[in-house]
Amino acid sequence: MEHVDVAVIGGGQSGLAAAYALRERGLKPVVLEASGKPAGSWPHYYDSLTLFSPARYSSLPGMPFGGDPERYPHRDEVVAYLLRYADRLDAEIRTGRRVTGVHARTGGFLLSLEDGSELLADGVVAATGGFGRPHRPDLPGLGSFTGRVLHVTDYRTPDPFADQRVVVVGAGNSAVQVAAELAGRARVTLASRAPVTWFRQRPLAGRDLHFWLRITGLDIAPLGRFHRSPATMPVIDDGRYRAALAAGAPDRRPMFTALDGSRITWQDGTVEHVDTVLLATGYKPDLGYLATLATLGALGENGHARHRDGISAGHPGLAYVGLEWQRSLSSASLRGVGRDARRIARHFAAHRSRRQDGGSPGSLVRRMST
Repeated sequence: MEHVDVAVIGGGQSGLAAAYALRERGLKPVVLEASGKPAGSWPHYYDSLTLFSPARYSSLPGMPFGGDPERYPHRDEVVAYLLRYADRLDAEIRTGRRVTGVHARTGGFLLSLEDGSELLADGVVAATGGFGRPHRPDLPGLGSFTGRVLHVTDYRTPDPFADQRVVVVGAGNSAVQVAAELAGRARVTLASRAPVTWFRQRPLAGRDLHFWLRITGLDIAPLGRFHRSPATMPVIDDGRYRAALAAGAPDRRPMFTALDGSRITWQDGTVEHVDTVLLATGYKPDLGYLATLATLGALGENGHARHRDGISAGHPGLAYVGLEWQRSLSSASLRGVGRDARRIARHFAAHRSRRQDGGSPGSLVRRMST
């Protein structure tokens, strides 16, 4: 059976950054990507999506994004950048290789793949990120709704929704952007439990928010273990979206109280017909393949990773890259995954050295996590 140094599960921005960092440490990673190309979730986002961060703050280690550093790259530019990065990366990338299970073995892991093959690895990096499993909340009457229920991951353009009555659920960046775009073709309400909050894209001296996050150190501050997600994240805006909501396109209302058939009931008692409910309600980590390691403490409640700064709390040979707030504010972003990847690469290099020297892997994970 084939045996590799480190198996990196996921070939998007997190997996590519992890492979780069592992190569820097002299390890030979093999990247296993389920889809047909190493671009992660980016090809599946809606067509009009642009980054919140300028190009100068949107690079993986070793290769600048290119072009005007002050522009906000489009989704397709990000996909093209990731494919270029993968092509130049000195690591083996295998596409069409979906991992279905990771099993602990003496000294390492056995990986089971969807095609029936297996792979032995001394270490595993879970780099499937935090955007692979759409979150569908339990909203009142959603199961009995006879119209369409979609998640924002299913949304591409507003054209299929022309002249419909659409309710977008959420108050974050994707919810506001998609609702405003849909309002040009449909009658749209943005429904959320909490009001929309705003953050100016260029808050001071004409400088982008990410300039100030970097210069103040807030972008890299190791606050992940103390972070508690707020009810809603502020919407980063250049003024367009706040103006759209102020003009009622879309309008914003508190969360509805019921869905019944094709009818929706609002908190003020108003009842009306709705064609589509579009959930912009976020994602959960896509880590189902680690369920076989649950007894080792790899996963906690609701399938969330148990880790400290990316190092598994259950096994010294398992690490993560790309989780939201894994270590800092920027951990799940193009600008931040490289820092976390280098940290876990140091861990794997030290782990290998200690194994070769006959040291205790248990003591290693405790030392690296402090």
